[in-house]
Amino acid sequence: MEIATVVKANGGCEADRRRRLRRLRCSVKDYAWGKIGSDSLVYRVYAANSDQPIDSTRPYAELWMGTHESGPSYLEDDADGGVTLRSWIAENPEALGDRVLEKWGCDLPFLFKVLSVGRALSIQSHPDKVLAKKLHKAHPNLYKDDNHKPEMALAYTQFEALCGFIPLQELKSVIRAIPEIEELVGSEEANQVFCISEHDEEKVKSAVRTIFTLLMSAGPDTTKQIVSKLKHRLHMESQERHLTDKERLVLKLEKQYPDDIGVISAFFFNYVKLNPGEALYLGANEPHAYLFGECIEVMATSDNVVRAGLTSKPLDIQTLCSMLSYKLGFPEILKGSRIRPYITRYLPPFEEFEVDLCDLPCGASTVFPSVPGPSLLLVLQGEGRMSTDASADEISMGDVLFVPADTEIHLKSSSDLKLYRAGINSRFLDSP
Repeated sequence: MEIATVVKANGGCEADRRRRLRRLRCSVKDYAWGKIGSDSLVYRVYAANSDQPIDSTRPYAELWMGTHESGPSYLEDDADGGVTLRSWIAENPEALGDRVLEKWGCDLPFLFKVLSVGRALSIQSHPDKVLAKKLHKAHPNLYKDDNHKPEMALAYTQFEALCGFIPLQELKSVIRAIPEIEELVGSEEANQVFCISEHDEEKVKSAVRTIFTLLMSAGPDTTKQIVSKLKHRLHMESQERHLTDKERLVLKLEKQYPDDIGVISAFFFNYVKLNPGEALYLGANEPHAYLFGECIEVMATSDNVVRAGLTSKPLDIQTLCSMLSYKLGFPEILKGSRIRPYITRYLPPFEEFEVDLCDLPCGASTVFPSVPGPSLLLVLQGEGRMSTDASADEISMGDVLFVPADTEIHLKSSSDLKLYRAGINSRFLDSP
């Protein structure tokens, strides 16, 4: 009887150990477009999260939280500091929950990030699953994953992006107003858009595909000449009229990336300005470029990017132009839904992820209910206490924690607390 009791107790202790919250040390990326040192939210979070000396003169662009091998997270309480979250999950697959294991295998299906954007990222798109497998097989050094990469950006500060193609009527106005586009692609091709109705969706897509592909395929000498002409014209006209927001953006991009075809292609895309707490989501094969600001980003676990401008990195213009959906119109902006006191949920149409934002005033309490999938928690402001039935932790800015499936979390703040939770999309978890 005593032996049975001891075995049961030991088994219970082992189960509690596996179900504890796991503090993580995370990886950082110093891409050139990031903000420098303490101007960067990524730097400030990383400085609080890391136990290593930090160089404050470098750009800090992205903090990665998850299992992707290009930016792994490590268990903080591991004595050697060498156990990755991915390897821990491999040894403790029950932490993912049965539905997640069955759907995605023994890995976290989402990647969580903080971004600090000081200047524009490349004009890019992410392939769907079929194309991702083809690209990975053909060019594994360039396309490192065979997975798609839908994503969502949740603004922490005001956040600017180019996203998706502008509506047809706006495109007609752009081609009338920007003679340099016609000069690049030819008058016959440019004038196609004036002969079609927005109700003829396939003809619209075909015309935009033709014009955009011709534009992006322009040679470097021609591009340099046309960008210079555009820049000179806008500077001259600015002395006689107020330039539009898009025209001012184009001049800003030209300073960041001189003689780049991405400067002119910006006229084709929606210029999106998110306020803090607003989110933008992007499916496969949609063109976009983040421009400025700081955000929380979550995506399917992949690092596949097809680039075509505003970058010094390798370009794959033909792949990008052939893969795009060419859907026109302004993207949907998510403002989130209040799911309980102090917690707002952002729910995109992708199975792999969702994000909850918890704004907890000093002295207040709330609960994240148990869900049958894993979560990552990120503290961006304040201090408090987080407890489960297996552990209790003091938390503060820069803390990142892995939460196993089926874990209820109780939060109490000791100062105004801002916390983000990335987890599996609840529509998937709640489905039959």
